[in-house]
Amino acid sequence: MKHYAMRFISGKYQGGEFPLPDNSEIIVGRSSDLDMVLVEDMVSRRHAKIVVSDEQVSIQDLGSTNGTFVNGERIKRANLNDGDRVLIGTSIIKLVTSDVAAAAPAAGAKKLQEVAAHRRTNQVRSMSGAIDEVPLPDLLQLFGSSRKTGVLVVKTDTDIGKVYLEKGVIVLATINDSDLLAPEKCMHRIITWRHGTFYMEPAEEGALPSRIEMSCEGALMEAMRIFDEVNRVELPPMLSRIALSRPLVAKLRDLSSDQLDVLQVGLHQTQLEAVFNNCPLDDITIAKCFAVLINDGYLKITPPT
Repeated sequence: MKHYAMRFISGKYQGGEFPLPDNSEIIVGRSSDLDMVLVEDMVSRRHAKIVVSDEQVSIQDLGSTNGTFVNGERIKRANLNDGDRVLIGTSIIKLVTSDVAAAAPAAGAKKLQEVAAHRRTNQVRSMSGAIDEVPLPDLLQLFGSSRKTGVLVVKTDTDIGKVYLEKGVIVLATINDSDLLAPEKCMHRIITWRHGTFYMEPAEEGALPSRIEMSCEGALMEAMRIFDEVNRVELPPMLSRIALSRPLVAKLRDLSSDQLDVLQVGLHQTQLEAVFNNCPLDDITIAKCFAVLINDGYLKITPPT
């Protein structure tokens, strides 16, 4: 028999898990007398109701000010499936299943407050998480639907991306604070990142150095189109290491200007993905240039370890 719980994967209560007993109703909100208490400004006093009945979980918004979102869509009521993500306030909560019967809600409520107290003690940002757990397309869809304002910071082992949002609209994106790459390209690159961490910062004061107007949905669609086109070019894994072939037998004069540009960036980088992140050409052009540089012997590739 399936048993359910709500696992907090981002926000003030990240790491906490709230059990959902069979045939139960859980009221979620800021008021201290409720079942699941989420103490933050963006959560209404009585925000939502979770109902478990006959192994089916549903959620209903109770007229909250900032809304309840399931997989990026604002809902009045929705059935939940294993793995669905719910956004309430700054908390992203995933429905998970277990073979073990749920503990009492009171125990889950106490655990959530302990998690929040521990995060305050350690000064962890309230809205943060791992993009391995919350993929960036899902995160941006949530932010777009809920009209978030702030700076989404994404960190990988090698790069730092920033996405500036105003009421759910992307107004700027950067990688490593470089002005070499166009904001649109930075946005499309960041969306494809699969491993790393994220957190939200307040909107920065003052005018932005440049400004774009891009819906989260539009950015996702274009990023996926570019991703598909790049994947049609048969390249090694993005984390592969690159180096100039020595001795270099192939002639530089046989290369086009774009291929020379990619090769020049490649001389200063050690990883395939880093060239994509630091070359101003569009990703599709870079991929096609890389295919020539590798196949014709200008660059040698070492598989990722």
